[in-house]
Amino acid sequence: MLPNIAITPGEPAGIGPDITLKLLEEQNIAANFTVFADPDLLQQRAEQLGLSINLDNVVPIPLSQAVTPGKLNSANANYVLETLTQATKACLNKQCDALVTGPVHKGIINKAGISFTGHTEFLADLSNVEQVVMMLATPKLRVALVTTHLPLSQVSSAITATRLENVIRILNHDLKNPHILVCGLNPHAGEDGYLGNEEIITITPVLKKLRAEGINLTGPVSADTAFTAKSLFGIDVVLTMYHDQGLPVLKSQGFGEAVNVTLGLPIIRTSVDHGTALNLAATGKASSNSLRYAVEIATKLI
Repeated sequence: MLPNIAITPGEPAGIGPDITLKLLEEQNIAANFTVFADPDLLQQRAEQLGLSINLDNVVPIPLSQAVTPGKLNSANANYVLETLTQATKACLNKQCDALVTGPVHKGIINKAGISFTGHTEFLADLSNVEQVVMMLATPKLRVALVTTHLPLSQVSSAITATRLENVIRILNHDLKNPHILVCGLNPHAGEDGYLGNEEIITITPVLKKLRAEGINLTGPVSADTAFTAKSLFGIDVVLTMYHDQGLPVLKSQGFGEAVNVTLGLPIIRTSVDHGTALNLAATGKASSNSLRYAVEIATKLI
């Protein structure tokens, strides 16, 4: 039997509906799809793109207000979160085998008065999970994060021994005993304490403890050389301390064709690696490559 993939298109004014419709049009992926969205929105966007799509497998969730492509409207913030909530529940209830999410606009959701830092944290709350791991992957590189959507000023205090240990354990479990390259937080991994002591106080003791249990860890290493070919030889995943330490490298290699994977959830969840691209909505110019890759990874994980 083919897997049933739940899809949430994300921000309705962006390219999420476009790439979802393009994916459905291709009809050559070994999966069935259930789309959680407003069917009128999908029909309207299909007409704007000149597509003829069968919309039978849509769980109808009504928009609060009509959508103009490219124009954000905070009135539809609850709609976006409701699509995520219903799709996640369908996965938790085993009605769907995995969740693949389109891009959302964090700013417009917060403008609506809703505290929202991203898919990763929202899905963890929905699933009653305290700790999850955000990992982005291309065919050649995987990068996981200890902290995700935090201001840089809050990163150091957020990297506790407990958090770091939990992240590594999740990586080790979900990736089936990988070789993990761990970056330091500070330049040159702290330079023996002269450029910061987080490596000495927190990171190195955690790595020593987990190595003793048989987890395959290298580090902490300086992030400025972590992504060289020599450093990456034999490495399955690079663990970075914060969002912009590792993701610029990964996205420079495969932007638009990478996938975001949330590890540690009781469900399988993957996502596109790009934003809402409001200027491309309803133009037909948006690529569905990242969404397709996210579906491919989800089916492999299933």
